[in-house]
Amino acid sequence: MKLGAVVLTMGNRPEELRALLDSVAKQDGDQVEVVVVGNGSPLPTLPEGVRTVELPENVGIPAGRNVGIEAFGPGGSDVDVLLFLDDDGLLPGTDTAELCRQAFAADPKLGIISFRIADPDTGVTQRRHVPRLRASDPLRSSRVTTFLGGANAVRTTVFQQVGGLPDDFFYAHEETDLAWRALDAGWMIDYRSDMVLHHPTTAPSRHAVYHRMVARNRVWLARRNLPALLVPVYLGVWLLLTLARRPSKTALRAWFGGFREGWKTPCGPRHPMKWRTVWRLTRLGRPPVI
Repeated sequence: MKLGAVVLTMGNRPEELRALLDSVAKQDGDQVEVVVVGNGSPLPTLPEGVRTVELPENVGIPAGRNVGIEAFGPGGSDVDVLLFLDDDGLLPGTDTAELCRQAFAADPKLGIISFRIADPDTGVTQRRHVPRLRASDPLRSSRVTTFLGGANAVRTTVFQQVGGLPDDFFYAHEETDLAWRALDAGWMIDYRSDMVLHHPTTAPSRHAVYHRMVARNRVWLARRNLPALLVPVYLGVWLLLTLARRPSKTALRAWFGGFREGWKTPCGPRHPMKWRTVWRLTRLGRPPVI
């Protein structure tokens, strides 16, 4: 089983990027081919054998990763599985690639694996990095309904069947959009606690566009993927959850601006999931209303 890796960078973490690439090169088994995409920035000097793509402008996370996918042929067809790794992450173990090969070979319906993200200093995994509602035990592996964008592996057949990440999302919820389409096509997603990516503990709100993008893309996600009856339920639940978290006035203003934008702007092609997929999501512990 042939593996590739896509690393998206803005060129501002050359030392961390080099350490990540070194950790990929040390993986057991056959070599993992790597493509590094410079998202609106020139790339630093990289190890020999690493393929590079430099984009003239920052096109956002999903579009940048889609460029990386296509660097491996249409839909990533030159490899069987693609790893997506944050440029400031690190694979502490040398067996992650081999564990991926074994997992995908053992389960033909497994489409996506979400790795466990752990702080390199404390070993702590943040609750938001466990892609399920019952997140209190990050060491428990399970079937899940979404995955983490910068620490995952995807069977390239998934991209060829359901398409890539939604370019226009730019940042936030692009993984759930792909996950829902993959699940609707019959694929499964696993969270694997034994496949670890070291990544410094951060807050998603560090991004200036966080609140607007989260709200806008949440609306787009629902409009694109949910049966019409569930769209107002899903968005109503998230509106209440947002208010319950009592964000600052500035954050709330940005959130409502994004929420309005999500309704007023095109969301891309609409392909509502089947009701049997809704039931599958519910049985997996996360009905698509939250």
